[in-house]
Amino acid sequence: MYLTISKRFEISSSARLFRPAWDESRNRTVYGPACQGKYGHGYNYIIHFIFNGPVDERTGMMLNVTFIKERVMALLAERYDHKFLNMDTPPYNDIVPTPENLALRLLEEVKPLFDDQRANPVACHLHDSLDSSTTAFADGRVERELWYEFSAARRTCSPHLSDEENRQLFGIASELSGHGHNYRMKVTLTGDVDPESGVLVPYETWHRAIGDVRTELDHKNLNTDVPGLRGLPITTESLARYICRKLQADLPVDRVKLFELRNFFSEYLSEGRSLLGIEDSFHAAHRLHSPHLTDKENFEVYGKCNNLNGHGHQYRVEATVGGPYDERTGTLYDFVVMTDAIKSAIKPWNYKHLGLETDDFTGKPTTGENIVTCLWPKLDNKLDYRLHRLRLWETPNNRFALRRKTNSQSTTE
Repeated sequence: MYLTISKRFEISSSARLFRPAWDESRNRTVYGPACQGKYGHGYNYIIHFIFNGPVDERTGMMLNVTFIKERVMALLAERYDHKFLNMDTPPYNDIVPTPENLALRLLEEVKPLFDDQRANPVACHLHDSLDSSTTAFADGRVERELWYEFSAARRTCSPHLSDEENRQLFGIASELSGHGHNYRMKVTLTGDVDPESGVLVPYETWHRAIGDVRTELDHKNLNTDVPGLRGLPITTESLARYICRKLQADLPVDRVKLFELRNFFSEYLSEGRSLLGIEDSFHAAHRLHSPHLTDKENFEVYGKCNNLNGHGHQYRVEATVGGPYDERTGTLYDFVVMTDAIKSAIKPWNYKHLGLETDDFTGKPTTGENIVTCLWPKLDNKLDYRLHRLRLWETPNNRFALRRKTNSQSTTE
């Protein structure tokens, strides 16, 4: 098992993606519209630093998020926030401040801040816009994530099943009249960053390739209007696989995540695995307090979270299952079973005080690390032990994730 915590930061900066030695045409091919504007243009960067390490049994924490905040914010304020990166923040006077270069440099600059801790940064995830992000890993890997939307009609069904079998498996979604979705897909590219340009793939290459696939699907009836889908099950799992394989002809695609609903997605990985995820939430109060610490130590460790009368959160939970893709049905796992499993697992905590009204945290603090670790077996048991990843958001700024670790697996995905 692999446990991580993620801390979110925001900075406002300006930058220009441009190499003076190149002509305007080459700059536009590689950087797109971001090469315009001699004095730079603006970004509200959102940055997540992801940490991994052992959890202290006394405190229930891998690393105090307040501690992370203090150290990282000082660095960001000094070097990145409210700066024109090309001129104010070396080495971006010599290298192009692409998302790839920024994520790599930020991770390298933050690592030494935690040399005195047992938990260390393992990844930096940087959003430069709502539709674009990059992740740099401690082992040197870099991923570029690109988001696109399309709207399409469909009847959820498999041509390999009878109408009655489709009704039993897909319910109302299999009605002949069909229905529609506003899909949102995330395409993750991976590979080596070109040292001259600072990008994994030139803008024009990925923009054209992904745009062509989007055009193929947008405002279409997936059952009848897309030749490439004929003879295939029309399910979210099948569609994610189709998009990934289609894009692999032109791009170094690692995986495609396709959201059918805001809280439901399927993901297809280039190695041939499929995943299915669903999100839910629960309201709970808690007080961060450890029986292994004195009252003074508790206040020093947890601060305002040690408030005697507690506080609370609307926790978000995302559960993702893995397993074999069924070629006949086009499914990975039963959506209704997944929905019921997550609701059943979190129900005993909903509208409760975790420390005072449940037995799950007797003798240990209700930290995010302990909550996600406690929730894992409750869900895994209900999902045929196919749980692949479990994420818990305490707030939009603090995320805790537990996953089955494989050699090829990303530490943030």
